[in-house]
Amino acid sequence: MALSMLMVALENIEPEVAASVAIAGGVLALIVAGLFTYQLKSYNDGSVAFRKEGEWVRPLPSKDAENGQPSAFYVPGCENWSAEQKKNFQFGAPNGKKISDIVQDGARAFLNTEYKWLSAFVAIMFVVICIMLRKDDAELDGLYTGISFLIGAFLSASAGYLGMLIATASNVRTTVACHTSMLRGLNVAFRSGAVMSLCVVGFGLLGLSILQLIFQGDEDILDTKSFDYLSGFGFGASSIALFARVAGGIFTKAADVGADLVGKVDAGIPEDSPNNPAAIADNVGDNVGDVAGMGADLFESYVGSLIAAGSLAANTNDLALAYWVAGFGVLSSLIGITLVMKRNLSNDATLEELLWTIRYGIFLAGFLVIGFSLMCCLLMFESEAAWNRFGCIVVGLVAGIVIGLFTEYCTSYDYQPTIDIDAAAPTGGATVIIKGLGVGMLSVVVPTFAVCIAILACDEFAGQYGIALAAVGMLSTLSITLATDAYGPVADNAGGIAEMSGEEFPEYARDRTDALDALGNTTAATGKGFAIGSAVLTSAGLIAAFTNDAGVTIVDLTAPVVLAGVMIGACMPFVFAALTMLSVGSAAQSIIVEVTRQFRLYPGLRTEEIQAPLKVGDEVLPNHGRCIAICTSSAIKEMLIPGMLAVFAPAVIGFLMGTYGLTGMLVGSLTSGFMLAVSMANAGGAWDNAKKLREKNGKAQVRAAAAMLKAGEISQDVYDAVDHAYHKLHEATVTGDTVGDPFKDTSGPALNILIKLMSVVSLVMAPVLKDLEAPSGFSTDGTLWAAIVFFAALILTLLAMMYFNKVTPAAAPTKDDLELATEAALAMKAAGGPAKGAAGAGVGAGAGVADVDITVDAETKPAPAANGAEAAAEAGAAKAADAAPAADAPVVQES
Repeated sequence: MALSMLMVALENIEPEVAASVAIAGGVLALIVAGLFTYQLKSYNDGSVAFRKEGEWVRPLPSKDAENGQPSAFYVPGCENWSAEQKKNFQFGAPNGKKISDIVQDGARAFLNTEYKWLSAFVAIMFVVICIMLRKDDAELDGLYTGISFLIGAFLSASAGYLGMLIATASNVRTTVACHTSMLRGLNVAFRSGAVMSLCVVGFGLLGLSILQLIFQGDEDILDTKSFDYLSGFGFGASSIALFARVAGGIFTKAADVGADLVGKVDAGIPEDSPNNPAAIADNVGDNVGDVAGMGADLFESYVGSLIAAGSLAANTNDLALAYWVAGFGVLSSLIGITLVMKRNLSNDATLEELLWTIRYGIFLAGFLVIGFSLMCCLLMFESEAAWNRFGCIVVGLVAGIVIGLFTEYCTSYDYQPTIDIDAAAPTGGATVIIKGLGVGMLSVVVPTFAVCIAILACDEFAGQYGIALAAVGMLSTLSITLATDAYGPVADNAGGIAEMSGEEFPEYARDRTDALDALGNTTAATGKGFAIGSAVLTSAGLIAAFTNDAGVTIVDLTAPVVLAGVMIGACMPFVFAALTMLSVGSAAQSIIVEVTRQFRLYPGLRTEEIQAPLKVGDEVLPNHGRCIAICTSSAIKEMLIPGMLAVFAPAVIGFLMGTYGLTGMLVGSLTSGFMLAVSMANAGGAWDNAKKLREKNGKAQVRAAAAMLKAGEISQDVYDAVDHAYHKLHEATVTGDTVGDPFKDTSGPALNILIKLMSVVSLVMAPVLKDLEAPSGFSTDGTLWAAIVFFAALILTLLAMMYFNKVTPAAAPTKDDLELATEAALAMKAAGGPAKGAAGAGVGAGAGVADVDITVDAETKPAPAANGAEAAAEAGAAKAADAAPAADAPVVQES
């Protein structure tokens, strides 16, 4: 009886009731995020002196015998401690804490600089939206949409910023926790990722549902006009997501590529060696790209799916279903998160065991969402409609899981595709790259079929609304799926801190952070596949909402304007990916030159032995702050052109070619962007884990050889041969990983934002384009507006580029090894031969670069450069002297 009364009451849900579960879910998410943040503060960040039961204990240090000064770990008064006090003492990790603070300061400085520029962009776009959407019969339409735009941008930026702060505060806590157990380290890292995901979900649900209720007013039936205004919310979220993803991706991969090529490949020092000036910049980049960028990305997908569902909803029950599924998804995800953190885990757990720890939580959350969704559907709709809508939700969830699992298969080093890439290392970097490209291209097949089946099935179940509902279902467990992704950079930073801290952390702690890092690499790749799949369904829903609002009924693909639009749209992802790839290359070159300069001034940095900081002139080397500043400046500058292209291209095409041409463009960009994004992300992930696999197996063999050498069982020559063979194979996989870095962390992830952003911009503009009454384009007014938008975007971009070129002078031109060697040979010849010749210039990446100071408009300012010209001359003389033949050496001439 009570159930019957409840079903009758839910037959026609009022808007306030529809939004109630979403609001409750958002509040719950933020409360738990605050609780997790409070709990994270209780973990040792390296500065805690006394340990709790069972935590890591280190030997008690003594004063330095030479100068009587306390050592790094000395605690005043420890000589008078009792045996019990000494037993219970836990040393902090001052070096690790210091590195963590530098990473957090660098990430904060970058985001502050980025958000300063984005604030100007948001202000300009607010004015444009208010003017463009203002109508004589609806003067406030533009203002309401503009307010939604501001709130969406603010909440997206806030979610990314808070996630970054928590992640950078949790990295050293994860390192210290790994001394106790791997499970404790996993809990710290995963809890920090959950804070990020819960902020994204909480801000999205609260912001969207509260705004919808405000715009809805006192109406008892669904006011679809409110979702026209809320399209601005999605536009604001998309704008922040695009720039955050692109700029963060450029930052992290410029530092990563520079650190790898000069540090690992050229100098042969470990990846996270404190000697490498770009190592900390790499750790900063992990946070601004894979935490703040990914958070803003999925925030946009999350709210975009709800906006699409609301725009296509036929009544308040359809709207309520989308909101309720999202709200109950928060509760389901929290239960899954709890399961992950409560599972038993051994300290020597394999990657497969770690993966199943995460999978159990995700699968449990998915099953719970299915149960809650079935309950909601049966209560709100009649039998057939209920099962149809339930089918859409299940299809979306299953499609997301299939895409994630197949991405894991393609990128995890436990499976054959990545093993095959590593097996190509003996024949060099070229074959590693070829294998990776092949894996990436083949990896699009299963995700494509999964998305196609989802679109066809959901359209059959509930029309275009069903497609949007499937996106809501796929993203309903975002609280746990995003946590598994945001966890990765924390674990990566934890491993880097363990290595950069020297002997502060024992080997077994580093092994545990390496295992968590490998898990993070796989979950990050899986998260990128999930993000791309959800972006396709969200974009499909947004495109359907656009055609509905713009009055587009039947699209004829044979119509010239539609076909031209499809071709332009298919071209857009390639242009966008090329721009971001070139940006990474340009920024990485600046880092390579800078790291080489510091290596030249302080040659000891090129060794594996950790070196103490050295003051050269007015600069202390290694100068990590300078690399962070260069990455910041380069990333902000290089994000402009790709960002402007994505924002303004739909407006230009819409005004010029009409709604039909714009529809063709959206479809073309969706199809090619999806394929390209999946291919690039999976190829990059496979290359990365192939390198990890080579390091895992190769380092074990080198350590075994070192043990045999120490025991006198082998000679030094045999050990050197083992070490040399490992480094040669490792270099090949590093080459593949270096190519894959911008694939998986810059261009690939940014493409899914591109297709969503163009869709939501089109949805915002739909009322204006509809009023032009020229669906096939090329009207007088439309062409004029297209020209105005194009030139306005061009002028804004040029002005910004001129400013950056003014504050950031172009780097001095470099000379490659062949040019430098040839100049040295010609100078020697002109001087009369080896006996009379002057020393030539040094050879090496960046050796021919005159040192220039780089002024950066950021909070992290580079330290002033030392007198690099003199150092370069000295280094050049030394290298040329080494290269010159000895007096008694035989001379070989070509016949």
